[in-house]
Order: sequence, then structure tokens, then C-alpha cells
Amino acid sequence: MSEPFFELKGSLFPLSVIHSSDLTLAGLQTALEKKLSQAPGFFHQAAMVIQLAPEQQNIDFAGIKQLFTALKLVLVGVANASPEQKQQAQAAGLAVLRLGQDAKPTSSASTAAEKQNDSAAASVQQVPMHTKVVEQNIRSGQQIYAKGADLIVRGAVGAGAEVIADGHIHIYGTLRGKAIAGAAGDTGKRIFCHNLQAELVSIAGHYWLSDSLQGDFWNKAACIRMQDDSIVIGEL
Repeated sequence: MSEPFFELKGSLFPLSVIHSSDLTLAGLQTALEKKLSQAPGFFHQAAMVIQLAPEQQNIDFAGIKQLFTALKLVLVGVANASPEQKQQAQAAGLAVLRLGQDAKPTSSASTAAEKQNDSAAASVQQVPMHTKVVEQNIRSGQQIYAKGADLIVRGAVGAGAEVIADGHIHIYGTLRGKAIAGAAGDTGKRIFCHNLQAELVSIAGHYWLSDSLQGDFWNKAACIRMQDDSIVIGEL
């Protein structure tokens, strides 16, 4: 009789990182509920990490963990914790992670990672993308998913509607709802729209909510893309 198979491997997964100056239960609950109301479906059971600052002391990590569970969120752990914060977080059953400069690999490891990323990007580009075309407006409550394809919407995407594509998204009208491009993980995908009023835009797991979008290109034609691991908005 063969032995049961078991293998442990390292891997990377997108996690939402919370930055907040107020980590009291009341303050955190108010901030989270506000964000969840903007895009409830997108954040359902989302894995999250709280980034800490050294001056933040006496944090109720156990209470925060219960709050996340009550809001249908998954608190994986904390990042950049001081020794005291680390001990308290681990006592509450949370992982302690490192983000930013602390998590940079050595130069040799970095070179290997860059080669691996270049190879992965090349293999993604070699996969032919088909195109799904929608000849109408997308109304509130509707969801359109272009699996393994680009998505063209020859109309508007209403508030409460959601368009998702493994490829690029082109919207020939107003984008008021949610647009999620590169759903399969390709950060090279983009979102194009003729009028940006979105509730949420996301590329390969990176996202911005409407309050972050309301800048120079709000109510204008825009192109949304990734640059240096961050979403940027430019002219269409």
C-alpha cells in the first residue's frame, strides 16, 4: 500500500493590505463597512493583511480577528510588526508577514525571480486571446465574464453591474460599475472606457475603489493599467 502523498511548496497569492491610523475596533469597523458597501461582492471572504506602525500599541488583535469574521473577511495576519506587536498578534492566531523593503530577496534571488517573471509573461503573451462582444448596456445586478478573452462592451456598465475578463476590457460608454481585467493574473491587461465613473477597477487582483479614482480622469475617457505593481490611470 503506497504512502499518502504530501508536498509543501512556497507560493505567492494576492492579499489586500490595510493601512489605517485607527485600529480600534470601532474605528476599524466603520472604515471596513464603508469600503464593503462600495463593493460587497468583490470583498466577500477576501484575504487581508493589516500593516502596522510602531506607534500603534495596545491593539486588540483577537477582537479585530472576530470583527473580520463577522464581516465575512479573512484576516490572514499582520505586517511590519514590532517585537511586542508580533507576540500579541501570534497569541491571537495571526501570521506575521513582512512587506515592502524587508521582503526584498537577495540580488541573486531577485535576478532569478525576474527571469521567472519574464518567462511567465512571455508564456502569457503567447496564449491567443479571443474577443467577447456585448452589444448592449450592462445593467445593475448583471455580471459578464469573458473567460480566456478580451471583452468589448458597446454600451455602458451601470452602477451595481460587473464586467470581468481574463484579457483587456473595452467599454464604449460610461463605466459606473465594476471592471476587472486580467482576472487570470496577467498584469499586462488594461481597462479602456469612454467615461470613468467606476465603483471599482481591478487588474490581476490589484484594485482601486471610486474614492481613489476621482482625480484628473474622473468623468473622462481613460486607460487603466499596471505600472510598478500599482494601478495608474492615463489618457485613452
